[in-house]
Parts: sequence; structure tokens; C-alpha cells
Amino acid sequence: MSELSKRKISIKSPAKVNLHLEVIGKREDGYHELAMIMQNIDLSDYLEFEINQEGLINLKSDCTHLSLDRDNLIVKSAYLLKKLSNNDLGANIFLKKNIPIGAGLAGGSSNAAATLVGINKLWNLNLDKNELLKLSASLGSDVPFFINGGSQLCFGRGEILEKYEYKYKYGVLLLKNPNVSISTAETYRKYSNQFIKQDYMRADLVDNIRNDLRKKSLNDFNIMDKSIKIKNDLQLIVENENDSVKLALYLLSNLKNVLTFSMSGSGPTCFALFKDFDTANKVLYDNYKLFKKNGFDSWACKILDKGIKII
Repeated sequence: MSELSKRKISIKSPAKVNLHLEVIGKREDGYHELAMIMQNIDLSDYLEFEINQEGLINLKSDCTHLSLDRDNLIVKSAYLLKKLSNNDLGANIFLKKNIPIGAGLAGGSSNAAATLVGINKLWNLNLDKNELLKLSASLGSDVPFFINGGSQLCFGRGEILEKYEYKYKYGVLLLKNPNVSISTAETYRKYSNQFIKQDYMRADLVDNIRNDLRKKSLNDFNIMDKSIKIKNDLQLIVENENDSVKLALYLLSNLKNVLTFSMSGSGPTCFALFKDFDTANKVLYDNYKLFKKNGFDSWACKILDKGIKII
């Protein structure tokens, strides 16, 4: 116990972008059936974990706009492991927040996965990846992705994962208006009302869509022809309702050397792909003042082969 009490665990908790987001239909359980390609990028939060002997979960952060109570996914994740392990230990957790909130980059889901990994290590629970994946699915649809991380095909409501391989190390440029956030639940509701005519999809149709996505390759393109195509069904709703998203997509579409561009998740963050990080970083440098003038924060990011990482 004395060795445990001295332990400090640090976790890198990266964001994601959606390279494909398809809403197949509404399931009988009320969730949406999805077919996605999710990709980790190196815009990351950092979490630090220390044991306390009072049995409490104490969360602090440098972000003043974030609830630190039991509605926070970090706290929920920690208490989930505390209940499962039935031990008397607590944890002091500090979150350094870099991923914008309500941005379509799944920062909260990433933090939840990071907490499962961090507390598992901190308390010597020795849960394997499959056990962590099962727990993560109870916390949110995007959380399992971050346990596996890197590039993943995500099916079901996001909990069915398959490794997705492509060889290019794209650079990613992000644009997000810091004054705009979008409700994921509300966006899905609006999409359902407008575009989904069935209560749920037949299993054979779902399988066909999954198989089609498995065949989709981000390797099969000609850089000069800019022939990468990204699909995000939720963009049909958000782009029409949100001037910030519409402007971000317009600015990205006119950038030099851009391969493709899209909205991530339910927005409002939008992103563009470039052939490598150096190209994306140069484009950011050349256009930073333009982005700022139009109200956008901006980042150039590398893509990551892994998700949550102990550092």
C-alpha cells in the first residue's frame, strides 16, 4: 500500500476526427446505428492521477468552463471502477484541458477512457483491454474507440471496433469558433426527424453498409485530383443551421494543397486533410490571421497510431 500511495500516473488523452460518419437508422433500443471511421489526432488533454486514502474522487482542472462534479465523465469513470473493485482507495485527478469542449472532437469521451486506463493502473486492478472495453461502452458511444485508438472502423452505436489500415500520415488542420458549441443529442434528433423514415434497419442492410465501408480505402486516391471523399451525415443538419460551420468549410475548401475537408462528429469543429503534417502546419502559418479574423481557433495536428497513452 505504501508503494501505491507514492504512485503518480500521467495519461495522454487525444482527440479524434471522423473520416466517415454514416447514420444508418434508428435502432429498437433508441440508439442510432452508425458506420464510422474514427481517427486519433495529437491535439490532446493530459490527466494526472494520484491515490488518496480518503476513498474520494477529487477532480481539478485548469479549465474553468468544465463541471468537476459527478456529471463529469472522468468522475463517472473513476466511480465505476471504484464500485467494480470494491476498494477503499480514492484518487486525486488533475485535467489539463487542450481539446475544446462541445466541439465534435470527443474530448469528454477521450477523458473517460483515459480515466479507466489511469485508475486501472493506479489501483493495480489488472483489468485487461477487453474488460476495459466492456466498461467503456457503458459510459458513452465514443469511449470504446479511445481504448483501442488509432484508426478504427466503428459500428453499432460506436462500440463495435475493427482496426482500419491506411498508409498515409496525413496532416490535419482544425477550425473551431470558441464561442460556438453544438448539442450532439439534439443534432441526432434533428437528423432522425428529417432523414430517417424507419424505426430500425434490417440486419442485411446494416451488414451491406458495413461491408461497403470496410472496402473504402483512404489509400486509393490521387493527391493531385483531390479525390478523397469524406461523408458526415450530421453535416446535412449542422451546416444549414450554423453559420460558423458554413464559414469554416468555405475557408477550408479554398486552402492551398487541401485534399479534402469536412465537419467532425456533430460539429462545430471542421477539419481539412493535407498530405503530411508539415504541409498542414505551413498552411496554418500562412492563414492564421485569416482564421483569427473570422473568429476561429486553429490547430495543425498529426494523426496518431494509438489512442490513450500512459506517459
